[in-house]
Amino acid sequence: MWPILLLLCLLPGYLEGARILAVFPLPSPSHYFFALPYLKSLASLGHEITSVSPYPQKEPFENIHDIPVPEVFENFNEVLRIASTPRSTWRSSDFINEYVLNLTRTVLNNEGVRRSILGPQKPHFDLVVMDVWRFDVLIGLAAYFDAPIIGLGSYGTDWKIDELMGNISPMSYLQSPSSRFYDLEAYGQRLSYLVERTLMHINYKWRHVRKQEALYRQYFPSIAERKPLSKISRNFSLVLLNQHFTLGPPRPYVPNMIEVGGLHVNPKPEALPAELDNFIQGAGESGVIYFSLGTNVKSKSLSEDRRKVLLETFASLPQRVLWKFEDEQLPGKPSNVFISKWFSQQSILAHRNVKLFITHGGLLSTIESIHHGKPMLGLPCLFDQFRNMAHVQQMGLGLVLNIKEMTSEDFNSTIRRLLTNKTFEETARITAARHRDQPMKPLDTAIWWTEYVLRHKGAAHMQVAGKDLDFVRYHSLDVFGTFLIGALGLPVVIIFCIYVILRKCILQKKDTNEAIKKMQ
Repeated sequence: MWPILLLLCLLPGYLEGARILAVFPLPSPSHYFFALPYLKSLASLGHEITSVSPYPQKEPFENIHDIPVPEVFENFNEVLRIASTPRSTWRSSDFINEYVLNLTRTVLNNEGVRRSILGPQKPHFDLVVMDVWRFDVLIGLAAYFDAPIIGLGSYGTDWKIDELMGNISPMSYLQSPSSRFYDLEAYGQRLSYLVERTLMHINYKWRHVRKQEALYRQYFPSIAERKPLSKISRNFSLVLLNQHFTLGPPRPYVPNMIEVGGLHVNPKPEALPAELDNFIQGAGESGVIYFSLGTNVKSKSLSEDRRKVLLETFASLPQRVLWKFEDEQLPGKPSNVFISKWFSQQSILAHRNVKLFITHGGLLSTIESIHHGKPMLGLPCLFDQFRNMAHVQQMGLGLVLNIKEMTSEDFNSTIRRLLTNKTFEETARITAARHRDQPMKPLDTAIWWTEYVLRHKGAAHMQVAGKDLDFVRYHSLDVFGTFLIGALGLPVVIIFCIYVILRKCILQKKDTNEAIKKMQ
C-alpha cells in the first residue's frame, strides 16, 4: 500500500485531468476519424474533452462533450465536384484557400461555439488540440485561452506545417502532399515540383494571408492587438503526424514533430457479423476482394458505364467480393458480390482470407491496408489519393488504374496480376512487419507526448528557433548575399584600381613629356 501512495505523491501530473478543447471542423471523415481514437483515449484517462466537429458521438462517451458544427456540410458535395475537376495549380490553390477561410468563418459563427467557447462566461482550457490543415485563424483559440496547442496532421506534414515548425524540408528529395506524385530523381519532375510549390506558396502568401489576418482581427480583436497571427500560428507545442518512415519516404523532423502514422488503427479489430464472416469463410482458397471508394466518393453515383465495368469484372472472378455500396439494391449484382452501406473496414482487412483491397487511396485506408499486409489496386479520385497510390505502386505494394478510363479488360487483368504475382503479397507482408515493429504503438506515443506537453506547461523548450525566422534569415540569404556582393564587387574594385593606376601612369608620362619639351 505504501509504495502505491508514494507513487501517487511523486507523480501528481499523471493524476490531474486536463480540460482540452478539440477542434476538427473539416467535413471530411478521415480528418476527424484519425483523431477520434486519440481523443477517446485521452478521455478514458480522465481528461475532459470539448469537441468542435461536424461528427458528434452517436452514443455518449464519458468525458467527451460535443459542440456540433453541421453547417460545414452545406455545399460540400459541390466543393468535392469542383475539387475533382482538373484545374491549374494557381486556381486549385485559390479555391482551397478560399474554402478554408469560409469554413473557418462558419465555425466561428456557429451558435454553440459562440455560446460555449467564445461567450461572455469564458471557460478554462489547459490545452487546445486541432486539425493543423491551414486553419490559421482557429489557432487564435489557443491564444484566447492562453493554452498550449497541439496540431494533428492527418495527411502527414507539408510545406506549410514545416514552415510553421521551422522544420527542414528540402525540395530536392522531399515532396509535400499534393494531387500528383513527382519522381524527384528526374530533373524535369523536380523542375515541375518547384514550379508547383512556388505557385502554391505565392498564392497563399500574397492572396490569402491578409484575409486570414483580417478574420483573426475580427474574431479575436483583443488578442490581435498584442499577438499578430503570424506570431501565434508558429507557437505549436507539438504536431502529431499521420506518417511513418515505413509508410512513405523517410524525412527529418524537429523535436516537436512526432510520427504517429497508424494512430487510428485498432490493434484488436472487432469481430465480424456472422453473415459476413460466413460469406468470407465460404470463399475458400480463392479468397475475397474488398472494394471501397471511401466516404467522399459514392459508388452509387458512378456512371452506368463505370458500374458496368465493375460488375462484368467481378462476375468473371473466382473470388468473392465485398463492395461498399450506398444503396439497398445493386441492379445486376453477381452472386459472388456482397454489398453493404458500411463495413468494419479494419476487421475485413485483418481477415486472413481477404486477398486484395481495391481502394480509392485515402491515406487512412492506405495505412490500414499496409498495417494488415494487403496488396492494393488503387482507383484514386480526389486530392492526395493520386499521390498515395503512385507511392504504393512505387513501393511494389500494388497497382493503379484510372477509374474514369479503364476497360473491363484492364480491370480484370490487373486484378488477376495482383492475385497471381506473389511479389505483391510478399512485399505487403514485409512492409506490414516493418510498420508494426515499433517501440510503442502510435496511439501510446501520441498520448505520452500529449501528457508531456501538459506536464511541462507547453514544452516551449522543444521548439526550434528557426520557426520565428523569415524566409531570408532562415535560408541565410542575407549572409550569402554578402558573399555574392563581395564576389561581384571584387572585380569592380580590381578594375577600378587598374584604372587608377593606368590613369596615374598616363598622367605621369604626360607630365614627363611636357617637362622634357620645356627643357628642350
